[in-house]
Amino acid sequence: MSDSPYVPPKVWTPNPQAGGRFANINRPVAGPTHDKVLPVGRHPLQLYSLGTPNGVKVTVMLEELLALGHHGAEYDAWLINIGDGDQFGSGFVDVNPNSKIPALMDHSTTPPTRVFESGAILLYLAEKFGAFLPKEPHARTETLSWLFWQMGSAPYLGGGFGHFYAYAPTKIEYCIDRFAMEVKRQLDVLDRQLAKHRFIAGDDYTLADIAIWPWYGALVAGLVYDAAEFLQVASYTHVVRWNEEIAARPAVKRGRMVNRVFGKPETQLRERHDASDFETKTQDKLDAAAKQP
Repeated sequence: MSDSPYVPPKVWTPNPQAGGRFANINRPVAGPTHDKVLPVGRHPLQLYSLGTPNGVKVTVMLEELLALGHHGAEYDAWLINIGDGDQFGSGFVDVNPNSKIPALMDHSTTPPTRVFESGAILLYLAEKFGAFLPKEPHARTETLSWLFWQMGSAPYLGGGFGHFYAYAPTKIEYCIDRFAMEVKRQLDVLDRQLAKHRFIAGDDYTLADIAIWPWYGALVAGLVYDAAEFLQVASYTHVVRWNEEIAARPAVKRGRMVNRVFGKPETQLRERHDASDFETKTQDKLDAAAKQP
């Protein structure tokens, strides 16, 4: 790398040597790279995902719906390994033209309904089953505001701070400082809100909590980016309290394990096709899984 200041070229072209650990899956064009038909299981809801924060949002939502007795929320969760480029298969691109996990197909409708983008999936499921989204207009609007807050904020946490602090091949002070400042501001936003309310959008647990927890709960728990001390996350005491309450929910413990292919083996359930798939995971293992990176 040259010590001279970088001057952008007149026309940008991709550098195949750049990008660090994600270079093999980043490209400047859309569309499939290979033909691959997606599997379809026996349940109406077919999820194609990976146990990253965006994937965890949806598996937690589905497990919470099942815990409420919504049997129509039974689902098959198929592993999409983004490191292997599964998201660029033709079948997956048909479900999500943006080639990002998660993606959902609802075969209970005619024709089947595709849903992509994690926030859209949460909203779709909440409206389909009438749960985790208040009906009263003021409360509904507050919940949706926080859902969209998460969708707009998390890229600064993951693609911004997380990338430059933990994954970038070169540590760039300006980038780390810029995104660390923004992440701490976001944590302060949440901390001030949770100082006044038990949950994100008020006194009730909603899809806003389900959307925000996999990102910011993991951050204050020290489970991502190895940055807890750097960001002084323990100082956000209300976020810490909220995270601990959410993480203790049985449905959250289950949802966090689905399509997970990293961490200790007891934290992983690569695919989920029936509630009995969790039977090999004892409650002690579920509790341990909730504390693992």
